[in-house]
Amino acid sequence: MGLPNVARYPEAIVTRAEESILIRFGGLSGEQTMSVPLRYVGGDAEAAELRLLARLQEIGYRVERVPPK
Repeated sequence: MGLPNVARYPEAIVTRAEESILIRFGGLSGEQTMSVPLRYVGGDAEAAELRLLARLQEIGYRVERVPPK
């Protein structure tokens, strides 16, 4: 499964949970959610989250980070 089309879902809200990173894509077409287990990103969880945010922004999404609780 790939990322949703940027034109249809231009917003990406990223939240890091204990065992995964949750990405919620939103736009006029509604919402789509993806969960990426941290075991797949490897290394430091916060660094992986920041890399993901940067990459999503490079692709063209408007990104927002919700700090972990």
